[in-house]
Amino acid sequence: MNVIVSNKYQSMLESLDIEIIKSINGEFEVEEIINTFKNFFFQRMILDITAIKNYKDIKNLQKLSISLDMDKIILLLDDSPESSSPDYLSKLISMGIYNFTKNLDGIMYLYNNPNSYRDVAQYHQLDTPTYSTVGVNSVMAAQSGSLPMNMTRIVGIKNVTNDSGATTLVYMMKQQLEQNYSVVAVELDKHEFGYFRSKNMESIQASNLGNFITQHSDKEVILVDLNHSSGAESLCSDVIYLIEPSVIKLNRLMLSNRDALTKLKGKKVILNQSLLTSKDVLDFEYESKLKIFFNMPPLDEREKQIQILNVFLTKLGFERQATGEIEKKNKILGIFGR
Repeated sequence: MNVIVSNKYQSMLESLDIEIIKSINGEFEVEEIINTFKNFFFQRMILDITAIKNYKDIKNLQKLSISLDMDKIILLLDDSPESSSPDYLSKLISMGIYNFTKNLDGIMYLYNNPNSYRDVAQYHQLDTPTYSTVGVNSVMAAQSGSLPMNMTRIVGIKNVTNDSGATTLVYMMKQQLEQNYSVVAVELDKHEFGYFRSKNMESIQASNLGNFITQHSDKEVILVDLNHSSGAESLCSDVIYLIEPSVIKLNRLMLSNRDALTKLKGKKVILNQSLLTSKDVLDFEYESKLKIFFNMPPLDEREKQIQILNVFLTKLGFERQATGEIEKKNKILGIFGR
């Protein structure tokens, strides 16, 4: 269930020992690639960078990162100085493109062992402008007049499977974000925030959320634990839907609402408190027909600096987030060596 987009390296990619469902060859505008595959389900795409017209212009890769799930794409680079320079690679990382290589061995390695941010963080130049999907979309919306540039980010968090950890995740997101942003958190129709004994966390009725947002319009970020409120979702800039991918939680969900996963198509779905591997996530996506925004492992809420949470927040578009301690690993064969 894989696809290949090739040009200069067509013969190399034809020798890959993987199952191919679709293959196209040639040089394409980035919009052509997006339109061909944005609604096409695949497990992995092997993308020959020379198949993208004007690929040396990083903005074309930026368009790709906004429209396609880059966790599923392995980018085969060429030998040009521009596309293999430290600055270019750093910008790829900023856009969430972590799986790139220059040879066949590297492709197969990344196919079986996909990179996360931690695996490429040492090559990320932190003064490089960040082209995160959410950040880019926000800027585009602001430029079109639909959002003010300095609008408060209102992020809703909602459990899909029962007790998937939304309340605790909101708390940890607040703790992490307030190191770089002015933040307030609010829970709707419950009173569980009091257990954390933390400042800037309030409990209100869902009907009062509009007034709460107005009263805290000076904040850069408002985090909302939505609980069972559906109407409040429309007041949020982003809504994150949490699924705990344990067998018992998923089976309970499907017994109570067989269409629950279908309704999440096209939304930001997080596997929370997840012990799934990258391969497991691909299998989950195939079975559920969902694109998973992030695979979040169990976290320790007592930690003050949680690196994987910072990676998640950066992917959401919070560009000031520190990336934490960098683990130096070389997994990309053919570029940096072993």
